Amino acid sequence: MEITRTFLPADRYRFDCGECSSAAGFAQVDTRQDASYFGQWANPTARKLVSYCEGDVTRTECADDAEFVQTVREMETWTNDAGYGPLKIDPGFNEDLTREFTRLGLADLLH
Repeated sequence: MEITRTFLPADRYRFDCGECSSAAGFAQVDTRQDASYFGQWANPTARKLVSYCEGDVTRTECADDAEFVQTVREMETWTNDAGYGPLKIDPGFNEDLTREFTRLGLADLLH
């Protein structure tokens, strides 16, 4: 797993409409914590996760499908334990994303 941390003073919408858009292969990872200053996204094909919180950006690239699934499940556990659950993944109307998350065994997290 490779984790990169940077700082980008912006808001989550920069990611929603750019780097982490559905067209770029990402789905929103929704929680009760979502706001203009916080967001999370997952790309099951590239096995990448992006988290934005008040300018802090964490990009995680998993080595394989198993590591990606484990990381998403750890996010789910943390979110629920912290009281921000349920964690749900919104693939939008992107059927390819829905298929990939289902193939990985994460269909129970889809909206």
